[in-house]
Amino acid sequence: MELSFDRMSHKAQRMALGMMADRLLKHVNKDREKAYLELVGIAEKFYGEGVSKESYDKVREAIKDPNNKWIRFINRVMDETNPNVAKTLALNLGYEAFFRGTKLIRENRKVYNCNIPWLILFDPTSACNMHCAGCWSGTYGHKYNLEFEYMDKIITQGKELGVYLYMLTGGEPLVKKKEILQLAKKHYDVEFAIFTNSTFIDEAFCKEVLQLGNITFLLSIEGTPDTNDARRGDGHYQAVMNAMDLLQKYGIIFGTSICYTRENVEAVTSDEFLRMISQKGARYGFFFHYMPVGNTAVPELLPTVEQRKYMIDRLRYVRSPECDIEFFPMDFQNDGEAVGGCIAGGRNYFHINSAGDAEPCVFIHYSDANIKDMDLLEILQSPLFMAYHNEQPFNHNHLRPCPMLENPDMIEEIVRKTKSKSTNLESVEPVEDLVAKCRDYAEIWKPEAERLWAEQEHKERHYENYKGWTKAE
Repeated sequence: MELSFDRMSHKAQRMALGMMADRLLKHVNKDREKAYLELVGIAEKFYGEGVSKESYDKVREAIKDPNNKWIRFINRVMDETNPNVAKTLALNLGYEAFFRGTKLIRENRKVYNCNIPWLILFDPTSACNMHCAGCWSGTYGHKYNLEFEYMDKIITQGKELGVYLYMLTGGEPLVKKKEILQLAKKHYDVEFAIFTNSTFIDEAFCKEVLQLGNITFLLSIEGTPDTNDARRGDGHYQAVMNAMDLLQKYGIIFGTSICYTRENVEAVTSDEFLRMISQKGARYGFFFHYMPVGNTAVPELLPTVEQRKYMIDRLRYVRSPECDIEFFPMDFQNDGEAVGGCIAGGRNYFHINSAGDAEPCVFIHYSDANIKDMDLLEILQSPLFMAYHNEQPFNHNHLRPCPMLENPDMIEEIVRKTKSKSTNLESVEPVEDLVAKCRDYAEIWKPEAERLWAEQEHKERHYENYKGWTKAE
């Protein structure tokens, strides 16, 4: 393939990379290494100065190292995944989102002078068949739904801005399984990742997902059968095991979604647990720090300082070459430096709930805009979202990234200044009540976070999407 790739039409680029994906799936060892290196060359040409030369060189070194943990990991994923799923993932997440989408998003941030996200999270419904302890959405009931036309509107307008990754949560998204499949069929060029409690995943559904190829899953699970079912209800652990078996059988890529609390931190990060979910086919996982959101929240579930320090060390070890567990964990609360701090408010993502309210974060239920009567760009330029754009980063210590959990005065000021309303679908939660549950935690975590941050080495990011940010020469 010629390096004139960046001058091809969109259709020609997608076709060319589709052919390359076929090569990657059919060949191994040296042939695959050659294709990987070719992809790096295309990316370097395509992005120009958007990524540092040092970053490309490190990737090339990893590809050439037969013992590199993560190159072996990528090869394993390719070998065990259904070819249609693997190829579609490469095109939609690899090309549309990472290659083309990232470039378009960066251009649009300059054009519109506001945050343009890399992914959008939305809730097809508030309905859920479970009632997990400490979860706000389990209390919402079946009242709210995003009709197909609004889900379609989100994606259609999102693609125009460069957004090609959409995550679905709720409620339980698969309550609206039929509409989701219809959406994935219409928007065949975007990648969907669905947070699910697993109870609606069956053989027939897997067969439909296999044909489409553009849906992946994040299964909620929290440790052992006892620690999981104590929060999520009897029988849930076995439902997740059954779903994992089906997804692995059909070669559908999936990961895990894990909320860690004071009561389950050790259970959800043990060698035994991580090896088990890896053996069942999970290849990645999002770890979410418990957030005391909603009037029925349980602040006692907030992890201790020692548990949070443990999470930082533990997940970094799991990702290291010293650990042989082939599972990639991410923890946005503690991996803030990797993403430049808080990613909410459209900086890298935002959330639309099942009533259509645009919220800066899935954990921060305040809004001044609704997708049912506003376009996506109007939402991103609303006072609330512009406040995020203008104030980020909320803390230059990226171990304290959140404007709610670690910097509660920030979210209180923003909500008041923008006159945003509470969008908690169970009951109105005044921002003063929300931050009151976070202040003690923020004060206790602050000195430890400052100490840890001072002890670590920090790398300059080659590209940063903060207002007024310029790369140091």
